[in-house]
Amino acid sequence: MDKKEKAAVEIEIGGLIVLAVIVLLWPALIGTLKASPYGDYIGPITDAIVGGLRSTLGFLTGLSIPLSLFFVIVIVYCVEQLKVIRDKEKLIYDTKTEPAYETGLPESGDAALSRRWVKVQEHIASANPNDWKQAIIDADIMLEDVLTKMGYQGDGVGEKLQRVEQGDMKHLQDAWEAHKVRNRIAHDGSSYDLNQVDAQQVVNLYKKVFEEFFFI
Repeated sequence: MDKKEKAAVEIEIGGLIVLAVIVLLWPALIGTLKASPYGDYIGPITDAIVGGLRSTLGFLTGLSIPLSLFFVIVIVYCVEQLKVIRDKEKLIYDTKTEPAYETGLPESGDAALSRRWVKVQEHIASANPNDWKQAIIDADIMLEDVLTKMGYQGDGVGEKLQRVEQGDMKHLQDAWEAHKVRNRIAHDGSSYDLNQVDAQQVVNLYKKVFEEFFFI
């Protein structure tokens, strides 16, 4: 505490002490003045002062009631408005992750893609080599649908992948590798030799893309 602050505190303390002394000694002071030769003049003056103080106190007491009611109403209103603001903040800033596949959802959106992915897995688990190729073809069709949902335009998967920036898709290269295998299957047909392990690896490439964007 510096000198100025210390002096201000001392003045405040001194003022309080003087006020306390006046309050305590006021009855004795009034009695002394009334007993003096000027008592006839002092009495009416002190009575007027006391009456004025009582009137002021009564006025302030009466005024405090409507003021208190007003401030209570203001406080309640502010609290309710604060609740409204909090609710709006929750709607704006709260992030909720919705699962892509839930039992009972209609055949649309991500749920439909997830059900199609189940079919891809059934094909890849089959003992029939043709089913392995079909799994890759179906997964590639899903990839095209996903790219369309993401807003990429083009004729086929290849053109849509060309419009994807590397920073927009972490597994872009995996998508290209999987799509190349699909093209070889489409072009070579039954002459393209594909074992189940390799087919599973290609399907896993598609899976990385779908999982990146929570489509399955």
